[in-house]
Amino acid sequence: MTTIVSVRRGDQVVVGGDGQVSLGNTVMKGSARKVNVLPKHKVITGFAGSTADAITLRDLFEQQLDKHQGNIVTSVIQLAREWRSDRVLRRLEALMLVANREKTFLISGSGDIIEPEDGVIAIGSGGNYALSAARALVDNTDLSARDIVEKSLNIAAGICVFTNDNLTIEQLESVG
Repeated sequence: MTTIVSVRRGDQVVVGGDGQVSLGNTVMKGSARKVNVLPKHKVITGFAGSTADAITLRDLFEQQLDKHQGNIVTSVIQLAREWRSDRVLRRLEALMLVANREKTFLISGSGDIIEPEDGVIAIGSGGNYALSAARALVDNTDLSARDIVEKSLNIAAGICVFTNDNLTIEQLESVG
């Protein structure tokens, strides 16, 4: 279980996540890295769910980015289509957030592709806590996107037993 949150504010997009890996009610690891940058395409990915499944999906997404010259929209659509229609991939249990300088998407195995209306989205066991905190901070403070992600993840860690405060936060700046 985990918590991943993304915030767009000004010319920044930030994706952050905690490091907890749980198996049932047991914390197996506290320092996993569930947020990564794909430097070739300047895309941040974050995942919640089975680690092996998420790594498989991240690799498939990167292949789609390569195939479609970094076009995030086409790559997201093609990944969701492949994930939903392939009998083996359909069994993968994970959610992904992907963000580049212009767009952020949540992708699920049920074929969902969600682009947040307000620039804030979260997934995972503590996702609703982080989402609520991030939305409140966006609406009521002048904090940077990075500070909002950090604070919302720490709030989630204080509430959700499947979220810790060992954070990985990645940021991209918008162009022009």
